[in-house]
Amino acid sequence: MHEARSGILLAGLFGLLGVAAGAFGAHGLESRIGPEQLEWWNTAARYQQIHAVALLVTCALPGPWTRARKLAIPLFAVGIVIFAGTLDAMALGAPRWFGAITPLGGLALMGGWAAVIGHGLALRER
Repeated sequence: MHEARSGILLAGLFGLLGVAAGAFGAHGLESRIGPEQLEWWNTAARYQQIHAVALLVTCALPGPWTRARKLAIPLFAVGIVIFAGTLDAMALGAPRWFGAITPLGGLALMGGWAAVIGHGLALRER
């Protein structure tokens, strides 16, 4: 399945980068940015890691590749990039208006979870 391969590769990439970001925050940024910015960085790393696992699990679920399951992959990926990316950018000095973009990433992440629910409902109907 093309979707499974793409999703697994994305999950691995996001997971790897999430761990690296967490380590960088703990060891490289702690003395260079303020506590609020460090909290943004840590939140971004945490959500990225959680949703990398969600993406991997979505790809590993048994059963058919429903439209909802296929939709969950890009929603999780886009959500990670926007949510974590904007928080990381703000932590590193981007304008605070980037914070207005962050909720769009959160909506995409919630959409990914809604798609997982849709996949579960579609399985029940089969």
